[in-house]
Amino acid sequence: MINKNKLMILNFLIASVFFLNCSSNDDPKETQTEETPAEVVSYDIVVDAKGTGDFTTVQAAINSIAFLKTSETKILVKNGTYKEKLEVPLNKNNISLIGESKEKVILTYDDYASKKNSEGKDIGTSGSASFIVTGNSFKAQNITFENSSGPVGQAVAVRVDGDKIVFDNCKFLGFQDTLYPRSTTSRQYYKNCYIEGTTDFIFGASTAVFDQCEIFAKTGGAYLTAASTDEKNPYGLVFLNCKLTTNSGNSSYYLGRPWRNYAKTVFVKCEMAAHIKPEGWHNWSKPEAEATTFYAEYLSTGLGANTASRVSWSHQLTLEQFTNQYTLSAIFKDWTPVL
Repeated sequence: MINKNKLMILNFLIASVFFLNCSSNDDPKETQTEETPAEVVSYDIVVDAKGTGDFTTVQAAINSIAFLKTSETKILVKNGTYKEKLEVPLNKNNISLIGESKEKVILTYDDYASKKNSEGKDIGTSGSASFIVTGNSFKAQNITFENSSGPVGQAVAVRVDGDKIVFDNCKFLGFQDTLYPRSTTSRQYYKNCYIEGTTDFIFGASTAVFDQCEIFAKTGGAYLTAASTDEKNPYGLVFLNCKLTTNSGNSSYYLGRPWRNYAKTVFVKCEMAAHIKPEGWHNWSKPEAEATTFYAEYLSTGLGANTASRVSWSHQLTLEQFTNQYTLSAIFKDWTPVL
């Protein structure tokens, strides 16, 4: 039989163990974002400009991650404006960058293509990017990416070279050349994103799917897209169930023009405002591109969706083409994007 003293000691030990387990501060950190208030998520690294996290800058957090890491590293970025020219380098893979709030986590920089480098040469369009992703299997969520240089010509907010890239509930702000899916071997998935700009503000050679995104054409431009798809690639820029919105005038924007002659751009079940020109597409003064591009739509709606006057060299997908060729599995093959 246990006497009272022994029983008191035993109860004290049990309570102590319970308290230590409940109050442990060991990593990973657990918190929730404003975008998902009901969800508690564990993070490996916390970035906070105010100094309450592991790092005060996003680049320092990225730099701390080992090369060729095969497991996911989750970085929480606390609310704030971070003026940094950022890069996720080659072989820094499986990084997830998660903002506390899409509207309040702003990653921004103000380079532009005609800005001079230390040798007095233009840094160029690729060099103007505020945020560059070269590593593979990168994800971003609840973040605003911005090039804040203004209407000064080419000025990229985000450039993506890596493969298997996901942007979920993000914003991309700029003017000309806002978003640059650059590499011919890159596959990218954008879900519930907002992308704004003026001329060619979504452009490049990658296979990129924009799913339920808002594509906002600002006053002062004329072309939504400028694909440079490789001849061997069956897909370029694909827009699924997107809204094309604007503060520009009626019939002021083309859906796209070919930066390279094998450009491929398709709009599927998209709602188009009145800023879309009746002819839809432009050949960039390259008549030969009319025979090599693939510009198509399927079941467009809205004031800009009347296809009766579309250029003769564009296409309307058939039901069979839509069903068999424009699913995520058909486009991305062996990769399934996971949000």
